[in-house]
Formats: sequence, structure tokens, C-alpha cells
Amino acid sequence: MKLNEFIDASRDDIISSVQDIVRIPSVKEQEMPGKPFGEEIDKALNNTLALAEKLGFQVKNIDGYAGHAGFGEGQETMGILGHLDVVPEGSGWTYPPYEARIVDGKIYGRGTIDDKGPVIGALYAMKAVMESGLRMKRRVRLIFGTDEESGWKDMELYFQREAMPDFGITPDGSYPIINVEKGILTFKLKKSFPASDCPAVKIKSLSGGHRPNMVPDECSCCFSPSGDQDKILAHLHSMQQFTDYELSAGFCEDKGIEVTAKGVSAHGSTPDKGRNAIAHMLAFLCTLGLGSSEMEQFLLFLNNQIGTDTTGTGLNLNLDDELSGKLSLNLGMIFLDEAQGEAVINIRYPVSFSYWQITDNITKALEGTGVKVEFEGHQPPLHVPEEGFLIETLKQVYTEQTGQAATVMAIGGGTYARAIKNAVAFGAQFPGRPEVFHEKDEYISIEDLILHTKIYAHAIAALCCE
Repeated sequence: MKLNEFIDASRDDIISSVQDIVRIPSVKEQEMPGKPFGEEIDKALNNTLALAEKLGFQVKNIDGYAGHAGFGEGQETMGILGHLDVVPEGSGWTYPPYEARIVDGKIYGRGTIDDKGPVIGALYAMKAVMESGLRMKRRVRLIFGTDEESGWKDMELYFQREAMPDFGITPDGSYPIINVEKGILTFKLKKSFPASDCPAVKIKSLSGGHRPNMVPDECSCCFSPSGDQDKILAHLHSMQQFTDYELSAGFCEDKGIEVTAKGVSAHGSTPDKGRNAIAHMLAFLCTLGLGSSEMEQFLLFLNNQIGTDTTGTGLNLNLDDELSGKLSLNLGMIFLDEAQGEAVINIRYPVSFSYWQITDNITKALEGTGVKVEFEGHQPPLHVPEEGFLIETLKQVYTEQTGQAATVMAIGGGTYARAIKNAVAFGAQFPGRPEVFHEKDEYISIEDLILHTKIYAHAIAALCCE
């Protein structure tokens, strides 16, 4: 049976398999014995491995950190890297985020496009090749990651235990081909407040955001009960009148005023496409006439040096290059109480700059502010030259299956292509489609899912078969 014919005949199975895995809310949770990222991620991994084994593949679970399914013969191995973990669902969904409901030819749910749907498509693509009778000259291995959205601890342990593929692709980006990925750095800006601190605006707590790599869609601030309530409500009413910020007021447990800012989530690599609720909250707080206390100065710093800006200008990070474009910055999380404040920031920097250049610029921008910085997760930039058998083959396959020209491109997102040598992101989002990664009402078109599966089947055949 030809590859596309097999996939068309498997259409219902592909759809139902995607729905089954999307229904598992595989958000990272507290570690459990044998389950390093929590119960639901472990369930997603085991269910996917069970499906792969049912389809006839050799499977392996690497201590709950990752797994793989593979087949074929030869000295070299092609790796396909995808992930089964998802970011938190957030709020404002039209359809339940873990129902996997089909509406107008689209499967809605967290993970449908990032990255469960594309992973299942790749699995059935492998099945199509295995059933085709084509003779293999290389092995192919589909690796199921479980910590892509957080810290990549899955890949760290996986490649301590398993051999590195010789080349690879990941279905966790966009078509045609992503051969350039910006560097990614997450860091914390922190400041402690002395017991003698006496802010003019009595803030009890401030919190917002779910992950550094998500534009926060909600931020809440609780004010201590005081005579400032009328002032707070008056300023809130003014901002509601003269800005498009979505702000509302209620009461905390101690009867103090609670102000909530609503935003629009987006992927941390494209913060300009979202509406940052933390930034809107900071702008509101600054209208209250913040004083000279350590807490208030920290809030003023965050608003003035970052605020709604996504270019990093206030931290000496307004950088760009011809190959990968401009740096982007996402103010992803904030936590503040009467003793200390912490903001978590995620940046995507151009490939021509080094980690040390970036961190040095940030450190210099903080001089004299009293704000401390802690540098955390870092992923170096990726650049795979366009010339070479991998990209040339993928170009040919994409053009044959879509009728469209295949080009290479750069992104701010970080994919598993960085985890192995000579690897690129290849799909699964097609050009012209809305970008719904990390957003409410995430979906994958069924027709796109099937076409993606066909593209991957032909890519595997072209790269691994005689």
C-alpha cells in the first residue's frame, strides 16, 4: 500500500488517537516515585508508548523521563523528537481544554498543535513506512519527551542513557523548515524589602503568570485594608475609562481591595502577540503615586524598565541581527509580598550574540538599582546551514506533498531540534494558519493533521529507505 493511501485509510484512528492523548491534562506537577513530572505526564507517556507498541513498534520507557518507539535497520539513526507535556490551560476557552472536541473540522484542546497532535501524526507516519514494504537503510526513532515546556530534564537524562541520533527533525514548530532558533534565557529579578519598609501604597501581595514562556493572562493584587480604598477604586475607574486594559475589583479574604488584570496569553517567543496582564497591573499601580519604599521602587523599576515593552530596551537588550531578527522579552511571572518581590523574565536573543554578552548587558542595566538577578535556564542558539542532505531532502518532500515552495526560516521559539546534532524543526503548523501555541482555544485542523502525517511519512521514506 502506498504511504498516502495507508494514511487516508487510518484517518479515523489518527484522529481518535490524538483525542485520547489530548484528554490527559499533562501539565507538569510535583514529582512522585517513578513519576518525575507528576501523575498526568506519566499517564500521557505510558498511554502513548502503549499505542506505539500496539502499532508494532519496539518501545522503551526511560524511568518516566522520556520514551521512544522505533524500527528499521542500518548503522545510522534518524531521530524524531516530540513532547507530551503541555503548558497550563489558562482561562477563557470556548470549549473545554481537555475534551478534544471536534468543531468545524478542528480538534480543540491543549496540546493539539503543541505537540501531541503532531507527535501522533509522526507515529502513524512511521507506521505507514513500516507497512509500505520499503527497505530500510537507516533506523528511525520517535522520542517522546515530557519536560519540553519547563526545563528539558527529560532530554538530559534520556541522552545519558540512550545513543544520540545521527540527525533528526521535530514536529514542534512551523512548516516549511526552521533552521535558525534564537537563544533562550530565563532569569529572575529579585529584591528584598526591609521590615522597616513603609510603602505609601499598602500592597499585601501581588501574583501573576503561569510559566516564563507564556504571556500572562491574569495578574492579581491584594491591598491591605486601609483608608486608601476609595483612592484605589477611583484610579481603577479612571484606567477603565481611558485605557483598554481589562481591570476589575473585588475583595480579599481580609476585606482589603483585590484588583485583577486580565490579558491575552501567547507564546513567550512572540510576546507582542499577547496582552501582558502583569504589565497592565504595573501600569495601574504606578498611577497610585508610588513612593520611595523598597517595594514601590521595585515596582517602579519593573514598570519603567520593562512594562509593556517586548524588546528589552530598558535592560540594554535592544539587539538584532540579519539572520534571526530582534530580541524579544516576556515578563512571564511575578510574585510579591511584604518581604520580597520577584519577576521572572524569558528572552529570545539573536544567534550572533553570546550568553555572556546578554548577561553582561543585563547586569550593567541593574547597577545602582538594588535589584538582584539570578540567571536560570539557558538554551544556546541553533543554526543548521541550509546546504546539506537533511534540509535539501525536506525541501523536496514538502514541495512534492504541498505543491508549495519550501524555504528556511528563523524563530524565537525553542524546539527539541537543539537536543541533537544536525536537527531542524519541520512542521507541524502550516503557513498562513493562526498561531495558537500556548493560547486559549488551541486547535489543529484535521486536514492539516493528515497532511502533516503524509509529509512525515515521505520524509522518513526519503531519509531512511533505499
